[in-house]
Amino acid sequence: MSQAEVKIPLADVREIYRIADIDRVMDDTPSGRNEALSAIYEKMKKLGGERFLVKPSATDALDSLYDDCPNFSDVIDDLKKYLALAVSGNEPMSFTPILLLGEPGIGKTHFAKCLSESLGTGYEFVPMSSLTAGWILSGASSQWNNAKPGKVANALIHGDYANPLMVLDEVDKAGGDSRYDPMGPLYGLLERDTAKKFKDEFVEVDIDASHVMWVSTANDERSLSEPILNRMNVYTVPRPNARQAYGIACRLYAEILADHSWGFSPEPPEDVMEALSGLPPRDMKKRLLAAFGNAKLAGRDELQMQDLDSSRLSRGKARIGF
Repeated sequence: MSQAEVKIPLADVREIYRIADIDRVMDDTPSGRNEALSAIYEKMKKLGGERFLVKPSATDALDSLYDDCPNFSDVIDDLKKYLALAVSGNEPMSFTPILLLGEPGIGKTHFAKCLSESLGTGYEFVPMSSLTAGWILSGASSQWNNAKPGKVANALIHGDYANPLMVLDEVDKAGGDSRYDPMGPLYGLLERDTAKKFKDEFVEVDIDASHVMWVSTANDERSLSEPILNRMNVYTVPRPNARQAYGIACRLYAEILADHSWGFSPEPPEDVMEALSGLPPRDMKKRLLAAFGNAKLAGRDELQMQDLDSSRLSRGKARIGF
């Protein structure tokens, strides 16, 4: 997405923590404090408590997503309702946390990143499959060895925005000791009222996380608790159909060439795009990059079918079902 397409100005600032609260906490525990905690407090004071709060300026700000992520049209339709309300009230974009369900490789994480770019705000990616405890999101007590702030506080303290898009990838794969449930902090963070006074266990200062926008992805929702699901709008994302997949392949072709000076034609070859359309979107880019390399090894500046790995393409086509 080009900068010209971003129509969301930085129109406001919001105080997400108070310097006076930091001073108070520092005065209360002046000796024996964790050095890392002292460094965080000094950093917070230096940065100040205000962050940009992005407000949308146009109701068509998300329209490009219909082309970039065509199989997410139901999600985009609903987000446009929230966008219209934000524009009408001159307010920051806010929507009920989203859970995107669907098979691997259909573009769930890509959609979240495109959404962040369209909204013009920060993007924070949290791979939940690697989390084993809730402190990864909400911090660990400074009394523990190697403790540090969680992902939420870190994004708000060190980032530029009060309303970044926080992407929780593969929430159905979060695991670990049930005493330290990695999903536990979300009970408060996904509720706007309680998120206003979010307290990271390491930082121990109230932080306003109520403007964070949440998008989660999963392959299967059955491992998620009912209270978590009740806090989200759940969407089952279909595979791209044949026409949509062909369009995705063409856009990926154009995006790759826009980033490089390889000398290939800007017009994608139809037969190659047709073959790629049988793959999940995640695999299309990998196969395209390999195909560009094969063409160069053969001394050509155009892609041909022989540049594609036909065995891998046939496996992908069987899985997608085109």
